[in-house]
Amino acid sequence: MAALVAAAARRLRRAIRRSLAWRGPSHRLLSSEPPAAKASAVRAAFLNFFRDRHGHRLVPSASVRPRGDPSLLFVNAGMNQFKPIFLGTVDPRSEMAGFRRVANSQKCVRAGGRHNDLEDVGRDLSHHTFFEMLGNWAFGGEYFKEEACSMAWELLTQVYGIPTERLWVSYFDGDPKAGLEPDLETRDIWLSLGVPATRVLSFGPQENFWEMGNTGPCGPCTEIHYDLAGGVGAPQLVELWNLVFMQHNREADGSLQPLPQWHVDTGMGLERLVAVLQGKHSTYDTDLFSPLLHAIQQISNLVLEDEAAFLASLERGRRIIDRTLRTLGPSDMFPAEVAWSLSLSGDLGLPLDMVELMLEEKGVQLDSTGLERLAQEAAQHQARQAEPVQKQGLWLDVHALGELQRQGVPPTDSSPKYNYSLRPNGSYEFGTCEAQVLQLYTEDGTAVASVGKGQRCGLLLDRTNFYAEQGGQASDRGYLVRVGQEDVLFPVARAQVCGGFILHEAVAPECLQIGDQVQLHVDKAWRLACMAKHTATHLLNWALRQTLGPGTEQQGSHLNPEQLRLDVTTQTALTPERLRAVENTVQEAVQQDKPVYMEEVPLALTAQVPGLRCLDEVYPDPVRVVSVGVPVAHALDPASQAALQTSVELCCGTHLLRTGAVGDLVIIGDRQLSKGTTRLLAITGEQAQQARELGQNLAQEVKAATERLSQGSRDVAEALRLSKDIGRLIEAVETSVMPQWQRRELLATLKMLQRRANTAIRKLQMGQAAKKTQELLERHSKGPLIVDTVSAESLSVLVKVVRQLCEQAPSTSVLLLSPQSMGKVLCACQVAQGAMPTFTAEAWALAVCSHMGGKAWGSRVVAQGTGSTTDLEAALSTARAYALSQL
Repeated sequence: MAALVAAAARRLRRAIRRSLAWRGPSHRLLSSEPPAAKASAVRAAFLNFFRDRHGHRLVPSASVRPRGDPSLLFVNAGMNQFKPIFLGTVDPRSEMAGFRRVANSQKCVRAGGRHNDLEDVGRDLSHHTFFEMLGNWAFGGEYFKEEACSMAWELLTQVYGIPTERLWVSYFDGDPKAGLEPDLETRDIWLSLGVPATRVLSFGPQENFWEMGNTGPCGPCTEIHYDLAGGVGAPQLVELWNLVFMQHNREADGSLQPLPQWHVDTGMGLERLVAVLQGKHSTYDTDLFSPLLHAIQQISNLVLEDEAAFLASLERGRRIIDRTLRTLGPSDMFPAEVAWSLSLSGDLGLPLDMVELMLEEKGVQLDSTGLERLAQEAAQHQARQAEPVQKQGLWLDVHALGELQRQGVPPTDSSPKYNYSLRPNGSYEFGTCEAQVLQLYTEDGTAVASVGKGQRCGLLLDRTNFYAEQGGQASDRGYLVRVGQEDVLFPVARAQVCGGFILHEAVAPECLQIGDQVQLHVDKAWRLACMAKHTATHLLNWALRQTLGPGTEQQGSHLNPEQLRLDVTTQTALTPERLRAVENTVQEAVQQDKPVYMEEVPLALTAQVPGLRCLDEVYPDPVRVVSVGVPVAHALDPASQAALQTSVELCCGTHLLRTGAVGDLVIIGDRQLSKGTTRLLAITGEQAQQARELGQNLAQEVKAATERLSQGSRDVAEALRLSKDIGRLIEAVETSVMPQWQRRELLATLKMLQRRANTAIRKLQMGQAAKKTQELLERHSKGPLIVDTVSAESLSVLVKVVRQLCEQAPSTSVLLLSPQSMGKVLCACQVAQGAMPTFTAEAWALAVCSHMGGKAWGSRVVAQGTGSTTDLEAALSTARAYALSQL
């Protein structure tokens, strides 16, 4: 094996020297040492081979964003830019019309569409969503199967020096359903090139019939694979090169039609080829990626540390999976509770799709039904978190609390929830907490000595680092493990305060009993998001008072990792300008990255501090004070006036240690609860940035709609399209997550635009109706009846024509039909005053529309309706006959 690799390396270096020599004498090597097989040299060798040895024209890579091809989201193959040639639609005057032999290296994105590698990325070491595809093409029969296969074999074995015994090939085995025969010609070509019959395999259309999309050029293909195993054990094949022979076109109805000319289209992944030539099993270990990964590691500081932490979590997850599998029978599914516990905690960092992959590797099926149930329960719990605290789920009633007090159980020590610190790199470190199980409860609140596998229960511990839901902040979540058995996770979904005791709501994957020693781990991502929202709530409250005046008072708040809610009373109107000013004030404090000070002080010290906000609540003594930018001792000095100039509040919640981690704050909604009381909804961080970007995009669309309206519409159809576009924009602005100040401004603009658009439509319709009225009056002599057809884009226009006709000919009754697409017909009519009451418009329209299988509505004077028919003359005859029978 080592000899083969060494020989391959020697041959590759010779090939690289040859490929460089093809450029001419000005590119001679400066050293006698052979160069390393760098990716750039591999790419150059490919292009030079086809240009210099086989007369191909080199063309640049096309943009990965397709131009003029709505069938593609991204360029996903080298052939995309040559699609007009394959379809025979190329402009004969264009440069492309002269292409015969072409080669290039095309940048491709395979995320979506028919050729989507997104699901395979991460499953192996060779798939990418973005990659370079080396390709050569022959158009219009310039060459076909024999030449294409020969060139590919020559390049791989002679230029790159890949051992022939490491290469396998496949060809198309036919498709009887589509009437396609096996591609025996390609099979025989490979055999003639010396490929042993044992390494020439045949496959069906799924593997060896290439199609770019649901429609378009396609044909049989032959693939060249490289054996990573090198003859040791079973072959481990990875596809290197795909040679497609474009012979057919897939029509819209699914049928295959022969192309007027045949073409060759080949594609080889540069990343995979480089990995083979550099002796790497992973494309990420080649010089295409390793410099980038190294630079990222250097720039980002704490990657190896994060990788080590993740690998440790991954190893723990594997141990838990293996331990669980040993308890299962051959046909048992993997328990949903265990999979959920692995994914529940951000501390473990094992998303569900990774857990499923790990189980898939072991051939074990996951209990997806149970998993869906748990996901629904989690979603319901998260939805409840957005509402005010309610006594839901497990709870200690007065009798349970009295029993704990009778037993002398002390209140839970929750001070460890404040044990966290800020690292120099800006990340937070949360400490663990060891505790003892004091009491267990079933779902109905019954005290028990132990709980069993899969049981939902309440845990009372002597101490905890979980923040229990209070003060408007959502509860922490996470997991606990028994000391000495860290591979069994007990997910904790919630913690709540019950009379000084903190009850943890958990699921027990195994037996847990009173007296067990446990270690608690909070979900770091969840906690950090709550901390950011809580600090942002304080900043928002302070910014509101700064902007709206000191009479602004907080009435309540609630926050969870997704958003925060703040209820305030104020006598000042919350205009869009003031909402924007509030956001700017918060942003300034965030950008300054001010320190956040927290300290417990005697409650009496807070009584006389000017500006210190105190809700109508009973505070503990000592009380916790949170001060932004100013040390607590200075903030509480009555002479400092600090509480008037920054956010200083009494609060038991968990907060950031610096404001910068808030990132950004956007108020996304406001609603009046009662006179003078408004509820604000806000988001922070990346969510806020996305909301701002969405708002800017919508603002650009509104600007474009304004410009379209100012240019005027040529006809009613164009004006109606603009009106509908404005209506869709109104709906998008009303429902999108975006800055509320911007929403209100855009809605005001859009509603003004809609009024102007509707006015323009009415004017155009009246003008159109007047023109058609004149045409009809010129066509019909004066009489009691006008029955005719007219082109109209809507019932509204048709009714206007009828009305104008009757205004100019008051003694005439009028019925008009307007044919539309797909056989649909519009109908409108008006009956002259002198013809009533025996003759009514509603009955007239109903008679005609019923004849057309439709319906009608209206009054005795004016009516309208719709139907469907291809025989308009018959419908007009019905209209005339009915009218004459009534006149």
